[in-house]
Amino acid sequence: MQVDLDNATIGKAYARWAPVYDLVFGAVFERGRNAAIAAAERVGGRILEVGVGTGISLPDYQRSNHLIGVDLSEPMLRKAQERVNGLALDHVDGLAVMDARQLGFPDNCFDVIVAQYVITVVPDPEATLSEFIRVLRDGGEIILVNHIGAEAGLRRAFEQWFAPMARRLGWRPEFPWHRLSRWAEHHGGVRLVERRPMPPLGHFSLIRFEKLAQGVTVIRSDRASAG
Repeated sequence: MQVDLDNATIGKAYARWAPVYDLVFGAVFERGRNAAIAAAERVGGRILEVGVGTGISLPDYQRSNHLIGVDLSEPMLRKAQERVNGLALDHVDGLAVMDARQLGFPDNCFDVIVAQYVITVVPDPEATLSEFIRVLRDGGEIILVNHIGAEAGLRRAFEQWFAPMARRLGWRPEFPWHRLSRWAEHHGGVRLVERRPMPPLGHFSLIRFEKLAQGVTVIRSDRASAG
């Protein structure tokens, strides 16, 4: 039986990653980070970055935005706070330890929510996405960058084989696209705006969801779900 992720496992994993995260993943995920920031800034305003980690992306946002960063890992957030202080990032309004499934913010208070390499890590991705929608204003966007598991072939076989070991490192390599598409369909208050393959090797995707106003009907688009 495959053991799934929980907060204790995630917290331990990212406490280990904190000292070396930027060195190991900084360059590898740079294009995905830049794409997420560019997408967020097309909306702009109040931006919540969930899973802000060491704050590696914070200096790259324009100072006209107002940012809040949250993360489950206190050791990662300490690195982020050092970065904010050292670079005088006055557009960062705050950093906080927080469970993504229970965000300590009122309804409809952010223009954009960015979650980079996060949704395949949290214990309950669907509940987390619904919580994002709660704190997002109508017309606002969720910006995700994430690995999406292969649907068939050798890569899928490898991801399934690697999954138990990956849990100890803090992620799900086999996470399928249909979990996101079914969540959006069942929620009913969101629209898929874009799904675009990202490096490395196109195994990651930039995914954008828009929160719809009450009473708005979702118009499906094959182009939005391509990639």
